[in-house]
Amino acid sequence: MSGEEFVPLSLTPLLIGTFAAIACALPGNFLVLRKQALIGDAISHVVLPGIVVAFILTGAISTWPMMLGAAGASIVAVVMIEAIRRLGQIEPGAAMGVVFTTMFAGGVLLLEQTDTSTVHLDVEHALYGNLESLIWLDAVGWSSLLDLTALAGLPPELPRITFTLAGVVLFIWLFWRPLKISTFDEGFARTIGIRTGTLGMALVIVAAISAVAAFDAVGSIIVIAMFICPPAAARMMTNRLETQIAWSVVFASVSAISGYVLAGYGPLWLGGADAVSAAGMIATMSGLILAAAALWGPCRTRAGAPQAS
Repeated sequence: MSGEEFVPLSLTPLLIGTFAAIACALPGNFLVLRKQALIGDAISHVVLPGIVVAFILTGAISTWPMMLGAAGASIVAVVMIEAIRRLGQIEPGAAMGVVFTTMFAGGVLLLEQTDTSTVHLDVEHALYGNLESLIWLDAVGWSSLLDLTALAGLPPELPRITFTLAGVVLFIWLFWRPLKISTFDEGFARTIGIRTGTLGMALVIVAAISAVAAFDAVGSIIVIAMFICPPAAARMMTNRLETQIAWSVVFASVSAISGYVLAGYGPLWLGGADAVSAAGMIATMSGLILAAAALWGPCRTRAGAPQAS
C-alpha cells in the first residue's frame, strides 16, 4: 500500500487503536497486581448508560458531556453497590455484579429505544467501535503530516486519545513511588503516610477516563481486553514492575497493529471476500498473546508479585 493510500485510510485508525490500547494497559498493570483486574470490565459496563444519557440530554457527542455522563453513572453505581451491600447483607463482589450487569443492560436498552444510530452510538458501535471509519479524508500522503490545513481535518478521536494517553503517563510518572509501594504493601504504605484509599480511587478514575476516551472510537471490547490481557501477559514475562509495564506497552501495541492488519487482510489471505471487525480481531490477538505468555512465559509458574525495586 502506497503512502497516498495508507496515510488517509489506515494511519489514523492504527494510531487511535494503538494509543487506546496503551492508555488502557498502563493503569491495567496496577489493577492486575492489586487483584482488581475486572474493574476495567466494570467501568465499561457502568459508563455505557452514562454516555447514552449524556447524549440524550445534550443531543451531541463531545468529550465533556461524555466524561460527565460517565462520572455520574460511576457515582450512581457506587451508591447502588453500597446500598445493596448494606440492605441485602451480601458480599461486595455480588453487589458489584448485580449493579454492573443491570446498568449495562439499561444502557443497551436505552441505545435500542432511542434514535442514536445516526450518530454512531448504537449497540454495534458501542460494543465494536467504529475504528475502520476513522479515516483522514484531508490527507494525500506522508506530506500531509506537515500540512497544517490537512492536520486540521484529523479525526477528533486521535487528539482526544493522544491527550488521554499523555495524561495517563503523567499520572503514573508523578505517583510512581506511592503507586508501587501501595500496590505491593498497602499496610506499609499507610504507615509512611500514603493515603492508599485516595490513591486507589485516583487510579480507578484514571482508568475510567481512559475507558471513556477510548469508548466511542474502539468500543468496549478493546477497552475490556486491554485492561487485562497485555498486563497479565506482561506479568508472566518478568518479576520486575518496570519491565512488566514495558512488556505491557509492547503487547498492547502488537495486539493493536497486528489485529488491525489481520482484520482487513486476513480473510482475503484465506480466500474470503469481506473484512472482519478490527476491534474484535485486536481483542483476539491480545488473547492469543496472553495464551502464548501463559504457555511459554519465563515467569508463568512463579507465585507472588513482581519485585518492587
